[in-house]
Amino acid sequence: MTDAAPAPWPTDGPSSGTSRAVTLTDLLRVPMHRLRLVAAVAMVGLLAALGYVLLVPAALSASAVVAVRPVVTDAFTPSGAGADRAVNMNVESGIATGTEVVQRLADSAGGDPRDIRDALEVEVPTGGQILRFTYQAREAHQAVQSANMAAEAYLSVRRTMYEQQRAEMLRSYDASITKVAAQQTALQKRANTAKDTAAGDALVAELAGINNQLTQLNAARTEIAAVDVNPGWVTQTAEKALVTSAGHRPLYMVAGLLGGALIGIVLAYLWESTDRRVRSVADGREASGLPLLGTVRRPAFRGSPRAVDADVRYVAMAVAERVRQPARVALVTAREDATVLTAGLAVALAVDGREVFVADDSGRIERLRATVLADRGRLPIDPSRPLVPKPRPAGSTPAVGTATESTPARRPSPHPPGARPSTDPDATLTLPRVSSARPDNSRVVTPDEVVVGVGSVRFGTWRQGADHGLVLFNAPPAESDERGVAVARQGSAVVVVERDRTRQSDLRRLVERLRAAGVTPLGFVLTRNGRA
Repeated sequence: MTDAAPAPWPTDGPSSGTSRAVTLTDLLRVPMHRLRLVAAVAMVGLLAALGYVLLVPAALSASAVVAVRPVVTDAFTPSGAGADRAVNMNVESGIATGTEVVQRLADSAGGDPRDIRDALEVEVPTGGQILRFTYQAREAHQAVQSANMAAEAYLSVRRTMYEQQRAEMLRSYDASITKVAAQQTALQKRANTAKDTAAGDALVAELAGINNQLTQLNAARTEIAAVDVNPGWVTQTAEKALVTSAGHRPLYMVAGLLGGALIGIVLAYLWESTDRRVRSVADGREASGLPLLGTVRRPAFRGSPRAVDADVRYVAMAVAERVRQPARVALVTAREDATVLTAGLAVALAVDGREVFVADDSGRIERLRATVLADRGRLPIDPSRPLVPKPRPAGSTPAVGTATESTPARRPSPHPPGARPSTDPDATLTLPRVSSARPDNSRVVTPDEVVVGVGSVRFGTWRQGADHGLVLFNAPPAESDERGVAVARQGSAVVVVERDRTRQSDLRRLVERLRAAGVTPLGFVLTRNGRA
């Protein structure tokens, strides 16, 4: 470890009084991290829509089209550019869905008027004099019959209304004609009995006016009586071949899926408001108030963990900068397991020549050893292996190439030493020399020690590491065990925070416990799933 005095660690973040702007990424982060909840609720909505589609029978719809014509005295007169204004289509649509039409359908089909009103729909195209009657039913025959009947009922009701209006007008003309005819008769009698020429001439002139008025009344009545009161025609009748399924059934599935996803997003935000997790470095710094020692990311490809190992080495350098030997560093968590990060830090610290002792009192020694061996195999360069060959000492055997030039080649003996027994009883048996497999620069390795680079990593309990200079304590979760905080009182602590898993309330409580026990943490490390 370095012997440099610890320097104040910068917070490298905004002050507590500065508010951070919420971005679109922040809004999308919550549903993405609560993706299981959103997907589950979306599937419930999809299943509900699927159940509705399968269990509720599909409604069939039939359509009949009626062309509405205005009632005019001269049917051959062009209506001009304002043909769509000759008939108030809003009024016609109200009559088509009125009580009288619905009651006629109810009397003919024998159904409830409220159900018929809900099943009947009248559409009015913009700028046209057309009424489209659409009727929904469970059977095609019923839909076709009801649509055609609705169109005929509308025409019948409208024709009756026009006939009543014409009858009222004719009745009014008849009364006027009768009155004028009575006046004409009276004037005729007075003109016949008149003796004075001047009075007779006046009566004749008045009688001529009465005759003219009577002629106009008779002409107007004739025009009213000749008016065609036909309100329109059925231009397209409903047929079974044209019956379609009411609505779009696949749209129900899409609506159920989107509606469920929307409800799931709302539930995700509600859940996040009650169960806040550490999602970023800013969240960890805000919840703990500690400086960041480093982030250990998850690799893009699980088969290539080099980026993760590099992150662990950066964290090891930050820890080494903060403490001096002898050091006792406890890696504490709220509810998570920091075994993988502890092993990675041990390898990163030992590779430069440190003797690291990894302590664990929770039965995770074998897991720590296996992780250390795996991390050691991924080291980019093994410092224990010399890059250049060692120089030979003075007086050693020269190289093979030089020996071949100065000394003639010697043929091997067909009888190597020991292959043929000697007849001399005092002869000495020559045994082949076994060379040592240990190199000159090797050292004795204990069974509980793993050589990493030019350093080593040893494993044991906290009491066994009392005599070692650098001890990493793999502390159990602080929410259920206080030994991590107790060990941190004898040295220092590194708070391990797992992204998307560590609750902000648990992190605040852990930091408060450390400070209440008199421990000033070095900082926090942001990881994911214990490692990346």
